[in-house]
Amino acid sequence: MRTATSLLSPVLIVTALAAGLSSAHAQSFVDRWQDRVNRTQAEQPRWVTPLVTVTPRLEQEFRTDFLRQITPTHTDTWNYGNGKGLELIPARRIELIFNVPPYIQHNTRTGKDGFGDTTFLLKYRFYASNEEHKSAIITAFLGGSIPTGSYSNGVTDASVTPTLAVGKGVGPFDVQSTLGATLPVANTDKLGRPIAWNTALQMKTDEHWWPEVEFNTTFYKGGPNDGKIQNFVSPGIVSRYRLHKRIGVTLGAGIQIATSEFHTFNHGLVFTARMPF
Repeated sequence: MRTATSLLSPVLIVTALAAGLSSAHAQSFVDRWQDRVNRTQAEQPRWVTPLVTVTPRLEQEFRTDFLRQITPTHTDTWNYGNGKGLELIPARRIELIFNVPPYIQHNTRTGKDGFGDTTFLLKYRFYASNEEHKSAIITAFLGGSIPTGSYSNGVTDASVTPTLAVGKGVGPFDVQSTLGATLPVANTDKLGRPIAWNTALQMKTDEHWWPEVEFNTTFYKGGPNDGKIQNFVSPGIVSRYRLHKRIGVTLGAGIQIATSEFHTFNHGLVFTARMPF
């Protein structure tokens, strides 16, 4: 028994050391990652992400949205998830977003419920200055979609969406704006090349609350809606709270009100829930 114990002791010690080193290595990787994220976000303004407009800021969080849209025929469509998901900052100027396909619920006899397309997004931040300096930011996006939707809840072909995003703050106010075009890889005559211009005007009332109004405009180029313009005015409010270290919770709600003669829906309710980490 003593001999066996003597032989096992070095093995147990080596195993414990290996486990400790492995744990320390894993922890140091997480620490290095989070330190990089902290430095990256400290370089940019500390605005909150708007409800609809994609922020030029780099974020690291889990996000899900819920939308209710009333069509011109007065039927309701619910979008669960709204194509949001996991946002990561793997490098100083880069953010990667991996979105979960949304689930679309049609409250009609003819519409079939199902999942929408899979989307993803790459952000590259060219310039950033926090509120202590110029309070401004310039970022480029490259988005993409894969036609994974079921029962016509997505589009027929993949697409890429290059976008330019800018932001500027003055005191408690900030404006964040994006301009991008969706470019299908096939069937362009059928799908068209819509151009989206989104702008959010926000005011920081205190540490937690950010009332806002957004202008969401789509210019249709080609496709069945060629030449038409759709515009929404979207008032809303977003609140942000820190829970522990980098972990927090952000909640928001708003409504999209159609102001153009042509619109595919109206009085769209928008709810968002996010967990920065």
